[in-house]
Amino acid sequence: MSQQVTTISFFKFASLSNKAWGFKMMQFAHKPMSKIEGLSFYRLMGSGKGRGFNPLPDWSVYCLLQVWASESDAETFFSSSDLIKQYSDHTEELFTLYMKNISAGGTWVGKKPFEKGADLDPNLPIAVITRATIKLNWLYRFWKYVPTSEEALDGNEGLIYTKGVGEVPIVQMATFSLWKDFDSVKRFAYNSKQHKEAIRRTRKNEWYKEELFARFQPYKSTGTWLGSDLLES
Repeated sequence: MSQQVTTISFFKFASLSNKAWGFKMMQFAHKPMSKIEGLSFYRLMGSGKGRGFNPLPDWSVYCLLQVWASESDAETFFSSSDLIKQYSDHTEELFTLYMKNISAGGTWVGKKPFEKGADLDPNLPIAVITRATIKLNWLYRFWKYVPTSEEALDGNEGLIYTKGVGEVPIVQMATFSLWKDFDSVKRFAYNSKQHKEAIRRTRKNEWYKEELFARFQPYKSTGTWLGSDLLES
């Protein structure tokens, strides 16, 4: 199997000046990111208010998704990069999750970034990333239905954490979710009427110009989020 490792980092900015710095880095972090050894794919993303998809921005939370040739490449970046040190200096919290891809379908900006690196262990935590570019003529109807589609997330005991992120507000959206085990993912996917209806509408109306769905097995984390290590929750 592939030695590829995917990391997802969440940055929490507290003060107004640090929030402004985080927003600025959505543009200025690209140049140093292009020179990192072993990095094959990355996306800098903002986030929406609340947990799932939300068109209103959360100026305090940003996200960095990175795909590495190996774990050692990722560890070198997080231990010695000037860029990550700058982020650390400006953030209240910085949490990074290391993951091996289990399965992936679809494309992200025309690429298939994730290579299978692990077989599913149903008893360990599962991370899910979904990403879509929404067709302009379906934007209103898509966003109108979003609150209904996410009702089953409320009070879901198998869900550890979820956050809506994206590269372009309103149009290019992604979700990250971390679950206690595979049964928790299956219960949400197959028992939630709202989620099943959202999938049906997506297929019927062809809301998306591009979409991707990927599952990962998280195996290591650094830092804290919401005051704790999410992988130990």
